[in-house]
Amino acid sequence: MFSELFVKLWENGIILKGIWETIYMTALSSLIAYIIGLPLGIILNVTDKGGIRPIRWLNCMLGLAVNFFRSIPFIILMVAMLPVAKWILGVSLGNGAMIVMLVIAASPYVARMVESALKEVDGGVIEAAQSMGADNLQIVWKVLLPEARPSLVTGAVISMVTILGYSAMAATIGGTGLGQIAISYGHQRFHPDITWCCVFLTVIIVQIIQELGTRIAHRIDKRCRG
Repeated sequence: MFSELFVKLWENGIILKGIWETIYMTALSSLIAYIIGLPLGIILNVTDKGGIRPIRWLNCMLGLAVNFFRSIPFIILMVAMLPVAKWILGVSLGNGAMIVMLVIAASPYVARMVESALKEVDGGVIEAAQSMGADNLQIVWKVLLPEARPSLVTGAVISMVTILGYSAMAATIGGTGLGQIAISYGHQRFHPDITWCCVFLTVIIVQIIQELGTRIAHRIDKRCRG
């Protein structure tokens, strides 16, 4: 059923190592992307026309920058950003460089996800906070973000799944993970069992992320309580 090469990869722990490398690249990239994308999304929402502090020029400039990076296909962006990875890490190949690419690609995506989640907050809640004398910073931290938590978690799940898909291209710049195993050992050496094993494992990881995210979003959603 399985080829000798597959058995060898499994016994030597290469497939298990690929699973771990895929997970840590996805998790670390998602964390850094949210550290960058969350404040960007907040600014996009706050400075929008219907935001609590409209600043048209800032919103337009930031929106154009976000849309610019979002519109570039990842494989092209990855090649274009190789000098950036080399400037940051000193190398342009490997998992470190791949994480840099994933962060650059995912941060604008996260920013839009955050902006969209914050726009779902009921305007009446914001008006109530303003009527009680809350300033803009208090509204952001005590109203917008808490009220948008379920949508933010759902957006985080979608973002992580997207980043996981991008991580499969790590092999193109010398990175590792399930994508590298599928390409190097499966596709290039004509072993479809290895390729499909990597596909199956990737699907399992996606399902775990989706299930955990759904449960967390459900638990923190006030509308689902009681």
